[in-house]
Amino acid sequence: MNRSNDRGPLASTAIGAVKVGAGLSLAGLAAVAWSYRETTQFTLREVTVPVLPAGTADVRVLHISDLHLTPSQDKKVAWVRALADLEPDVVVNTGDNMAHLRVLPLLLDALEPLLALPGAFALGSNDMFSPRAKNPARYLFPGSGAPVLRTPDMPWRELSRAMTHAGWHDMTNTRAVIDLPQLTLDLVGVADAHLDHDEFPAAHPTSDSASGSTTGRSHLRVGVTHAPYTRVLNAMVDDGAQLLLAGHTHGGQLCIPGIGALVTNCDLDRGRASGLHGWPGPRPDEFGGQSSAWLNVSAGLGTSPYTPVRFACRPEASLLTLTSR
Repeated sequence: MNRSNDRGPLASTAIGAVKVGAGLSLAGLAAVAWSYRETTQFTLREVTVPVLPAGTADVRVLHISDLHLTPSQDKKVAWVRALADLEPDVVVNTGDNMAHLRVLPLLLDALEPLLALPGAFALGSNDMFSPRAKNPARYLFPGSGAPVLRTPDMPWRELSRAMTHAGWHDMTNTRAVIDLPQLTLDLVGVADAHLDHDEFPAAHPTSDSASGSTTGRSHLRVGVTHAPYTRVLNAMVDDGAQLLLAGHTHGGQLCIPGIGALVTNCDLDRGRASGLHGWPGPRPDEFGGQSSAWLNVSAGLGTSPYTPVRFACRPEASLLTLTSR
């Protein structure tokens, strides 16, 4: 008796569907595995920013953000410590350093070589509140869940004291000055706008320069904030800032190649989720710097311990070489 191997159209369709499903499952598992691995693919992004007055020598700014450090992340600690080998002129830290209640000693070890340099910092919400498990979908639908009010439980005061004791400036709703050999940096900063703690500081009472330094010295006003909410960025540009530094977005954290970030976790547009851009309009070099400042948004070096994945968005620090226009 002859037996046919023809299983019929319905059976063939079912087998095909199983194969497709298996293939998609394997692809999904591979994507998850890569997303987890990508969290340790630390990258240094180097850019040149033509923002200084003519004739001013270059200034190198190291911008770090969103370490979200936990006690097990020795590789991250070593990588951050090695950033001092770049010999930047100044360091700006835009917050969310901690992701564990007992990580402060390890964090200070990571920052120790950088704290020997001139610097400034703006703390983020995760420097104050320990991480909690959340539904990841809430980031795709802003406003879908009310924040839970609780008392700060992270050692943020100790962190702030350690950094200020080392000479870094706390930019919580205030102004500060860093005098470099070739340039005076006039800093203006706010507390975390994601918590609605931002209060823009009043102008200096005696000088357009926050320092009141000797006339004729080159100045650059720099805005420092953790979360790049548009109200903060606009206020800084209105105040005369020509360079804005922020973190918070994680660069979107999960990006689609060719499309980019899906969210920024604030009201900043997705096209500026990370990298160097003009704000509020085109890049300043395109129109002579008359209407826009430079905005550098760091994709950050970490993630929440409850979502330890990145996709097409490697963790980064930024080295900005400020040069004359």
